Amino acid sequence: MRALSPAFGLLMIAAIAGGVDGPAFGLVAAAVVAVAVGVRWAVGATVAVVCVVALVVLTDPPALVAALAGLAATAYLVTRHVAEASVSAPTMLGALALSSVATFAAVVPADVAWLPAAAPFAAVVVFAVVARPFLPPD
Repeated sequence: MRALSPAFGLLMIAAIAGGVDGPAFGLVAAAVVAVAVGVRWAVGATVAVVCVVALVVLTDPPALVAALAGLAATAYLVTRHVAEASVSAPTMLGALALSSVATFAAVVPADVAWLPAAAPFAAVVVFAVVARPFLPPD
């Protein structure tokens, strides 16, 4: 899986680079260089992802484009930083599922005034449910 990490890094950059012009193009170049450096040193992968996050902030792409870049960034970081045996189907399926939920939340309009106030509590509940099997028994 580690051999696929540069492909995921370039996919992450390509997803965002379509709407980039002007000074933000420097961040695209920096991200490409960071992916190249990331082949040898893992810190390059992290720098590449930070560059793409900055591009997302600067260019404000559509939700589906940002989701594709985020999913590719997740796959890139997992395949680059995690040991070969640890990259598993549940890891990738979890990333895909969470990206799908985030994309759905960004695309579907919600006119519920109290929803932003409830979101942090829902996130804590989801985290507690997911972390429950890893906690020590009472």
